[in-house]
Amino acid sequence: MKEIAHDSLHMVRLKLNGHARGARCTPRMLLSDFLREGLGATGTHVGCEHGVCGACTVQIDGVAARSCMTLAVQVEDRAVATVEGLCASDGPLSDLQEAFARNHALQCGFCTAGILMSCDDYLRRRPLPSEQEVREMLSGHLCRCTGYTPIVRAVMETAAHRATLQSPAEEN
Repeated sequence: MKEIAHDSLHMVRLKLNGHARGARCTPRMLLSDFLREGLGATGTHVGCEHGVCGACTVQIDGVAARSCMTLAVQVEDRAVATVEGLCASDGPLSDLQEAFARNHALQCGFCTAGILMSCDDYLRRRPLPSEQEVREMLSGHLCRCTGYTPIVRAVMETAAHRATLQSPAEEN
């Protein structure tokens, strides 16, 4: 591993939501702070700063990870996806985001970005989860507003919808 002096600024280059980006940071700067302050990706929220609440969840190389438990220098030359990357800035919401809206799976919105990033990763790895599996996956997130039931409904709806798109159309 490359050694970095503790008091130096280091240029971190990465692919953020598909675009090459970079900024300078100290070796101890958390990825959550780097995304928000260094790169302007303010959709990543910081809650507990201990990896417990899940609000800061992003995807690193396609895998959900807590950005408050990751140093910015650890994502050098890697792909990081934030909630801003779930859909084009000028395009429609993703199917998962639309399901969240339809099912009232967000209220204050503070936890929503992290939950969406975890759900997006989870549905790629587990396209047809059971309700219990979704609830277990969500156990790593704190949401004080929704009671989780609408979130589970949104995830299950998205999984079912994606399954119909994957299966060949039946002929009459």
